[in-house]
Amino acid sequence: MSGKETILVIGSCGQLGTELVESLQKIYGAAQVIAADIRRSNNPVFQNGPFEILDILDQKRLTEIVAKYKPTQVYHLAALLSATAEQKPEFGWKLNMDGLFNVLNLARDGGIIKKIYWPSSIAVFGPNTIRNNTPQYGAMDPTTIYGISKNAGELYAQYYFNRWGIDVRSLRYPGLIGYKSAPGGGTTDYAVQIYHDALEGKTHECFLSEQTTLPMLYMPDALKATLDIMHTPAADIKIRTSYNLAGMSFNPTEISEAIKQIIPDFSITYNPDYRQAIADSWPAIIDDSRAREDWGWNPAYTLESMSKDMIDNLRARKSQAN
Repeated sequence: MSGKETILVIGSCGQLGTELVESLQKIYGAAQVIAADIRRSNNPVFQNGPFEILDILDQKRLTEIVAKYKPTQVYHLAALLSATAEQKPEFGWKLNMDGLFNVLNLARDGGIIKKIYWPSSIAVFGPNTIRNNTPQYGAMDPTTIYGISKNAGELYAQYYFNRWGIDVRSLRYPGLIGYKSAPGGGTTDYAVQIYHDALEGKTHECFLSEQTTLPMLYMPDALKATLDIMHTPAADIKIRTSYNLAGMSFNPTEISEAIKQIIPDFSITYNPDYRQAIADSWPAIIDDSRAREDWGWNPAYTLESMSKDMIDNLRARKSQAN
C-alpha cells in the first residue's frame, strides 16, 4: 500500500490533522504523507515527513504542491470552526468554500488526485432538526456561517461526484475530544479544556449551561472512522453528501461527574456565552445507523473510558514535560 499512495493533508496542524498525519504515516510511511498548513507546528510528528506552507486560498501554491508530490489522496481539513467563524463571518465563508473549491477543481482538472476526504459537521443541523436521534436525512437549517458552509459543501461534494465522478468522502463530526493538541475554536471544545483544567487543579468555567447535551467523539474513534471510510471500496459509499457519525452524548454535568470519579476535588462553574445559542441549535443524539450499515462503523469509547484515557495521557505528557 505504501508504495502506491501519496497523501496530502491540508490543515494538518489542527486537532484532527495532527493525529491524522501521525496515523497516516504509520500506514503509508512518513515520506508518503505530506503535511501542509498556513504555518508550521512544533509538534514532533511534523519532523518525520515532508511539510509545506500552504494557504488553501492560494490556488497557485496548491497546484505547485500537487505537481511536486502528485498525491493520490487529499485530506482537506482547513476550515474556520464554528465559534471562530462567527467572529469573522465573511472570511469564514470564503475560507471554507473557496478552499473546498480549490481542492475539488484541482481533482477535476488535474487528473492526479483520485480520492478526497472533506469533513462536515453536526453544525449543518439547526433549530428545526430533530434533536434526539437526529436522522441522516432531515431538516437542515444551520444558524452559523460554519454550518451554512458545511451544508453547502456537502451538496457540492455530491455534485462533483455525480457530475464528474470525483470520489469525495465525508463525515459529519460531532464534537471531537483529544489530548494531543489544544482546542481549536469550536463550540464543543469545552469538553477538551475541562480535562486540562481538572489536571491543573483549576475550577473549569463552562461557557455552556449544565444540561446542554451534545454528541461527542473521542479522537481515536474519530481517526478510526476517518480512515475506515477512506479505505472502504467506493461502491460501498452510498451517501455522497456526508455520513452522520456519533460516539457518545453528554452534558457538562455528566462529564464533570466522570472526571470527579478520577479527580474527586474537581469543580466546575457555569457562565454561558454566545456559544450557548450555537449549541442549542445542534442535535443532542445522532442516529449514525447508515454509517454502521454501509461501512461497518462502530465506536470503541464511552464517556467513562474516554475520561480515564484522557487523564492518563495528559498526566503522562505533563510528567514528560517536567
